[in-house]
This record gives sequence, C-alpha cells and structure tokens, in this order.
Amino acid sequence: QVQLVESGGGLVQAGGSLRLSCAASGLTFSSYAMGWFRQAPGKEREFVAAIARSGGITYYADSAKGRFTISRDNAKNTVYLQMNSLKPEDTAVYYCSAASAVLSSLLIIRAPEYDFWGQGTPVTVSS
Repeated sequence: QVQLVESGGGLVQAGGSLRLSCAASGLTFSSYAMGWFRQAPGKEREFVAAIARSGGITYYADSAKGRFTISRDNAKNTVYLQMNSLKPEDTAVYYCSAASAVLSSLLIIRAPEYDFWGQGTPVTVSS
C-alpha cells in the first residue's frame, strides 16, 4: 500500500531552520505531484508548497515564498521542504501529500486534489 512518511520536524527558535523529508513507497513516485500542507491547532489545513512530477515547477503559498524551498529526488522517492527564517506562526503539523492527476496552478493548492497523505510531523517555533 502507499505510504508517505514525514520526518524532520521538531522544536526550533524563531529565525532558525528545519528540513522536512517525506519518503514515499508503494507508488510510482515520479508520476505524482507532491505537496506540503500544514495545520495549526484550531485552524484548517492550509497549502504550503507543491512540486510537479519532474520537479521543474514549484508552487508556494504567500507565507512560504522566499523562506521555504520544496524539492524532490525521484531516485530516492523523497520530497523535501527546507524551511528557513522560521516564525512562531509557522508552528503546525506538516503533512506530505501525493497527487496523481496533472493539476493546474489553481488546483494544486487544494487539499482535496491529493490522493495520499502522510501522518504528519510537528513543527514548533518558539519566540
């Protein structure tokens, strides 16, 4: 079965960095667009970043632009989220997701368009 396993979350001070990883198995990784979403306590899940199948196109939420970088290694079936200049408002559980459809820029930011989800990794940014 398909598994997406996130790692790399933790506690970091404001201004610090974290690198999240998501290892995928049970699917043809290069055939899936990959996304990162996050959910803070009491809030809805929100889009953070996504990357096309080949890695040639990336998408970012406004809150992530200039601070976060999404990348993928299709040989390792892994997608990454490098997070720099972290802020307390970045505190959330971060989820990795995989989408089989070819999605437009309008759809790739929508959680229902994704077929598979990881269990999440918590990120806490202290002030």
